Amino acid sequence: MRITVMGTGYVGLVTGVCLAELGNDVMCYDVDAEKIRAMNGGHCPIYEPGLEDMVVRNRGLSRLKFSADVVDSVHHGDIVFIAVGTPPGPEGRADLSYVTSAARSIGRWMRSPKVIVDKSTVPVGTAEQVEQWIGEELQRRGISDTTGEPLSDLAFCVVSNPEFLKEGAAIEDFMRPDRIVLGIDPSPFSHTAQEWMQQLYAPLNRHHQRTYLMNRRAAEFTKYAANAMLATRISFMNDLANLAERLDVDIEQVRTGIGSDPRIGFSFLYAGTGYGGSCFPKDVQALQHMGLDLGYPLRLLSAVDAINQYQKLRLVEKVTALYGDDLNGLSFALWGLSFKPNTDDVREAPSRLVVRELTQRGAFVRAYDPVAGQAACEALKTDLGLEVYGSQFELVDDPYQALEDCAALMIATEWKAFRSPDFDRMKGLLHDRRIFDGRNMYEPDTMRQHGIDYHGIGRMARLHHTDQDHLADSAADFLRA
Repeated sequence: MRITVMGTGYVGLVTGVCLAELGNDVMCYDVDAEKIRAMNGGHCPIYEPGLEDMVVRNRGLSRLKFSADVVDSVHHGDIVFIAVGTPPGPEGRADLSYVTSAARSIGRWMRSPKVIVDKSTVPVGTAEQVEQWIGEELQRRGISDTTGEPLSDLAFCVVSNPEFLKEGAAIEDFMRPDRIVLGIDPSPFSHTAQEWMQQLYAPLNRHHQRTYLMNRRAAEFTKYAANAMLATRISFMNDLANLAERLDVDIEQVRTGIGSDPRIGFSFLYAGTGYGGSCFPKDVQALQHMGLDLGYPLRLLSAVDAINQYQKLRLVEKVTALYGDDLNGLSFALWGLSFKPNTDDVREAPSRLVVRELTQRGAFVRAYDPVAGQAACEALKTDLGLEVYGSQFELVDDPYQALEDCAALMIATEWKAFRSPDFDRMKGLLHDRRIFDGRNMYEPDTMRQHGIDYHGIGRMARLHHTDQDHLADSAADFLRA
């Protein structure tokens, strides 16, 4: 099938490449001509395991093209995916300006029947707006009847097909999905649209049916509901972990106890320094604003968001409990800068807040990340300012080099490379033989045997109370910035 994907961000690029891998003729469009040139030159703009190899292979087979020409791109696809960004606006609501632009471009340049697929995460009701924007452009071209309905030779149908990709495992998620959600409302062209979409996804339904048909609003809501549920589980466990510390309870034992219940399970039930990335923070906030706009505040999600803002500063809280609020003259090592392993994405990453808070208190931070170093440096230059970045932060290429002349190690991302380090070597490099583990990668008993002062999240370490309100306010200010 002939496919166009508008937008080559994380979702758009993975979607386009995976559809090409399935044998489709795919053109990926982006307004950023420099980015398109780089991809046509073999450069993959994001880190996702296996993705670059698939890009090279499918370009070599002429099944995948990258273009900055919107006219050619719209003409190319019988099915056109809108996979542009929907970043949070000033108040947290989803910004649909890129979706609007993509929809109007489709209406302006389409010259054959098309199925338009909303792949971006969008507020409930957006598919109806996309349909309206395309129709308005067709009407400006004079291609509509007196009621404003498109004529049959340029029929189109807007389908909601939300993505459920996990960064770091996106290819596996796309090729072996848990579910494929298709939101289709009745229209003169909807039967054809359903047939085309089912044909497109047939290779992924070969072993058993994974497609769920529903109306468009339900599909749009499903995406937000899924992310909100996962974010809720994370914040719930972090809230319990903070209480567990005060009760001298090991939250890992509690996690195994409740996770063994099949009604609960273990997924997204790990205590740590909170969630980040491009999805959970903005989707939780966007869903809250949908409720507020309709006069129904989502109280649970307000708590989920607040807990997560606080949790991002738990490592800083643990540091100041032992070293005090003035960290001048102290150096700390930081392992992990991406918001999760197997990605170079540092959007809303807890590490950024940790670095900012430590440097504001006068500390020097030396960091290592296997993949996300360059992306983190660009973000931290903005977060800290060039003067602070140059004098109080350093990125190194080796995890043990990061420990040199540092009082303690802080872990913000659970990369596999950090699972089995040389603890004796670490102990010899760290002045205070101390680890603040924001991902609970190590066992407290093992750390004690190595003579390391270990501080996890909810791992039976009594909290020395600090100014929690100040830290929570700092997190909120940072996330709003």
